Amino acid sequence: MYNRLSLKIAAWTAGLMYPVCIGLLVVLKVRWPWVVGAIFALLMGFVAYAVVYYTVAERLELARSTLRQIRKRRFDNLEATHVPKSPKSDELSVLVRQVYRTGLAMRREIDELKRMENYRREFLGNVSHELKTPIFAIQGFSETLLDGALEDPRVNRSFVDKTLTHAHRLNALVQDLTEISRLETGALKMQPKAFDIEDLVGEVTVELELQAQQNDVTLTYRMLPDLPPVLGDRDRIRQVLVNLCDNGVKYSEAGGTVEIVAAPVPSGEVKVSVVDDGIGIAPEHLSRLTERFYRIDKSRSRRAGGTGLGLAIVKHILEAHGRKLSVQSRPGHGSIFSFSLDAAKK
Repeated sequence: MYNRLSLKIAAWTAGLMYPVCIGLLVVLKVRWPWVVGAIFALLMGFVAYAVVYYTVAERLELARSTLRQIRKRRFDNLEATHVPKSPKSDELSVLVRQVYRTGLAMRREIDELKRMENYRREFLGNVSHELKTPIFAIQGFSETLLDGALEDPRVNRSFVDKTLTHAHRLNALVQDLTEISRLETGALKMQPKAFDIEDLVGEVTVELELQAQQNDVTLTYRMLPDLPPVLGDRDRIRQVLVNLCDNGVKYSEAGGTVEIVAAPVPSGEVKVSVVDDGIGIAPEHLSRLTERFYRIDKSRSRRAGGTGLGLAIVKHILEAHGRKLSVQSRPGHGSIFSFSLDAAKK
């Protein structure tokens, strides 16, 4: 198939060369100057067509066809436009390279939109499922009480206690969802100040001591010497430690241990770790631990009363501090959840 741009340039070249050739042939007294001039002009037009086609039109067609595919959200032929950057590149090479970069950017955005859409569907499904369980339980116990169980002293108090338990669970779920929403939108601002990490760890240990005893788990802490004050939002870091220790207690077997360890590191920071000797986590689950509602053992999580949002909240709080949560774990060998904070200047 011919190329119209190359054909136009070839026609213009032949048309311009024809009178020039005739003039030269007449001066040189060549026989049949009109015939020879026409042949020479056609030959020059053919050369112009080939040069333009292989140096200009071919690359323009590549850019055009790639843009058409990008418009249709197809990126199969995108790599064909990958032209390495070079000082010798001409304007057409730069254009083709920009088409390639535009295609890459659009492909990333479309992939991200698909991922977010799948995440939204999964999130809505998880929220509705998590809300259904306590709502149906409250509804069922309430209807049973109204149908006559309220007058039965053998079950009425038990049903009221169960209704209250599910109401607490529903309230905790709503509070965690509100917390995550505020963290993600930036409505909840961190207020970093210098504080004593040992005092905070002591408070968290006392707060969770009863829960640990009920689960037959020993909750302790260990502070290394010369521990400086740290810089961070004390209330939010407390929330991080409570969530991490709460998970450690829930997923430890009877007789297990959960220990909070704080130690200075050479970078001038303080590393805080929550170490347990519990059931551990398989490698395939580690990358998804901080996703909302992601549960490794769903039945055990719900029995323990968790909302499935604790680690997601931890992740967002640490990110608001410019930090990341580090997780090391193996099945049957416990887990280590760690993060670091800047040491406060004295």
